[in-house]
Amino acid sequence: MSSTSSYSHTGRPANRVDGAAKVTGTARYAAEFTGADLLHGHVVCSGIPRGKILSVCTSEAESIPGVVKVFTHENTPHLAWLDRSYRDQVAPDGSPLRPLHDWEIYFQGQPVALVVASTPEVAAYAASLVRVTCEADTCSTDLAEERANAYKAPASRSGIELPPDPRGDPDEVHAAAGLSLEENYGTPAQHHNPMELFASTAVWEKDVLVVYDKTQGVLNTQAYLTKVFSLSKKALQVRSPFVGGAFGSALRPQFQCFMAVLAALELQRNVKISLTRRQMFGLSGRSRTIQNVKLGATLYGELKSVIHECFSETSRFEDYIENVVNWSGVLYRCENVRQKYELAKLDINTPCDMRAPGATQGVFAFECAIDELAAALKIDPLEFRIRHHIDRDQTKDLPYSSKQLLECYRQGAAAFGWERRDAVVGSGREGRTLKGSGVATGVWEAMQMPASAKAVLGADGKLVVSSATSDIGTGTYTIMSQIAAEALGLDITDVKFQLGDTALPSSPLQGGSWTAASVGTAVDAACRKIRKKLLKMAESHPAFDGTREDDLTLDEGCVIVAGDPAHRISFTDLLEASSVSKIQRKSTALPKILKQRKYARQAHSAVFAEVEVDEDTRMVRVTRVVSAIAAGRIINPKTARSQILGGIVWGIGMALQEETVHDHRLGRIINPGLADYHFPVHADIGDIEVIFVPEDDNVVNPLGVKGLGEIGLVGVAAAVANAVHHATGRRVRDLPFTPDKLL
Repeated sequence: MSSTSSYSHTGRPANRVDGAAKVTGTARYAAEFTGADLLHGHVVCSGIPRGKILSVCTSEAESIPGVVKVFTHENTPHLAWLDRSYRDQVAPDGSPLRPLHDWEIYFQGQPVALVVASTPEVAAYAASLVRVTCEADTCSTDLAEERANAYKAPASRSGIELPPDPRGDPDEVHAAAGLSLEENYGTPAQHHNPMELFASTAVWEKDVLVVYDKTQGVLNTQAYLTKVFSLSKKALQVRSPFVGGAFGSALRPQFQCFMAVLAALELQRNVKISLTRRQMFGLSGRSRTIQNVKLGATLYGELKSVIHECFSETSRFEDYIENVVNWSGVLYRCENVRQKYELAKLDINTPCDMRAPGATQGVFAFECAIDELAAALKIDPLEFRIRHHIDRDQTKDLPYSSKQLLECYRQGAAAFGWERRDAVVGSGREGRTLKGSGVATGVWEAMQMPASAKAVLGADGKLVVSSATSDIGTGTYTIMSQIAAEALGLDITDVKFQLGDTALPSSPLQGGSWTAASVGTAVDAACRKIRKKLLKMAESHPAFDGTREDDLTLDEGCVIVAGDPAHRISFTDLLEASSVSKIQRKSTALPKILKQRKYARQAHSAVFAEVEVDEDTRMVRVTRVVSAIAAGRIINPKTARSQILGGIVWGIGMALQEETVHDHRLGRIINPGLADYHFPVHADIGDIEVIFVPEDDNVVNPLGVKGLGEIGLVGVAAAVANAVHHATGRRVRDLPFTPDKLL
């Protein structure tokens, strides 16, 4: 991809181009947009997890001055009838939730009414006066209790790969193994708590309803809303220029967006709805899992069998599935593997993707089990992993497009000082502090989706590039500007990237770590079309008489004769001489499926963690983490490092703090707020070192990138767990590792 320009932007650290807007407050998020005579909505949520609404009394709320209307299932207008109209791009199988559709209640926090008023304060007060009388049914929110009712996860239209058929004879080999291990592991339900609360502002611009929404895909939200409300795409536009953290929570349209549009259409007014932090827990989160892992090995330390079974939760109305167990069949050399994945229906909202969905839970269990097996065999856990490294995906029987995991182990171990580790459990004691270290492997798919981009070079020499993609804080604005600037030999300050608008060229949802690969490829292709046009125009310009296109290059906003930098013409002069006001090109980048399907494509990591455990209180502190990442080409090392840092912090929280707690008697979440739902703060985080291992790959996509959002998190909790065991001798198999579990 790299050009001969002195403006070589990719591969170099660059400040965020949107940084100034964010720190000065000029960046506007969904709840910060406004309109004339704006109305405000407040959602009334169910307090029971399962039952029927018998009546809704709204008279007291409607008597409050400033209240315009109270919407309930009794007065909501007739909308689309079929389930498919409510099914968004990533909806699992089943019947999607229809807010305010009927009297049925499926989970605590389900919206049952909407109060619309002149101010948010009036709306919130009036909402407290809405009286909803319900008949509660027997509920179940305990996954362990529902294990007997588990069912095989169905094939999904969303593209999630179910566990493959067994290979070899894992059960027989496991039974005959010289050394075998069987343990159960658990990961809790978790809820998203991004800085930005979910909000939607629906504003009329003449006959077009513009919806400012917190979303990871404006096109997905637009498609959902137009189907539900029977609108044309010309009549409804969705914009999302900035997102204050999403991590998978905003892949699907959330109910406040539906309600804002409902009220705006019915009242023909501008309407804003912002959820409270407590209401955020009525939205979906990461699913709880119970996993059984069986490993069999020879007494000499050869892994012979892997059996990995997962039991997970979903709602009553949809079959939510994740890739939880699949990873255990690809990480290490083993000829006998069986995986199983089952679901249980509970009285909860449908779980949703949360950073590295499935892999965080499955790799935690499997990597802990690998450590336990290595300990039983008296083999260094890193050495055991290196011994079983494999250059071929055994599940698909394909070679890897690239795989530098061994180098991750080598560089990570060297930076961490693994060679100084004493294998004896508890040997790291310093007074009343127990110290330990652990390692784990991380893995995530390297994917590319179809995407389009448009590039426009103006007569002023400025470049505007656009795509409907999102920036959920990952740095999309910046890396797309870098890619475009390099393709045309421009300074990055001469490039403007536009995103988050359904009026822009199509792009996939921002998720799965595929945005750089997908949208970046389209941006590069559109800019290279302009590059080709500029070179063709210059070839016929008098200043380059007799010079062939192949002898020209672009640099510093000019067309230049290669090897003769003084022989040049600026883009502005070239366009003026050619009587061209602008050059505009669009490109759609499609995955090279015939080439890609011949290879397994994944990013890998080696995570090393050091912990200190207070002998008396059993409080755990992660003092140091080294994460070595092999994720293809790194466009911007600065924002890339931030991605990995964020994943590591999240992994520490996953290991030590983060858990959604239910009172199963009432079916209610008992910690729906930042005071009780714990995650790390600055004081909880020690030293973190990120290493990017060079990895060339011309298969995954033309840019050679693999994505970073997910890989930074996978494996972190397992590394911490393995370090805690090394420090204390206690093997905790249920996240999070709270002090009571270590006493």
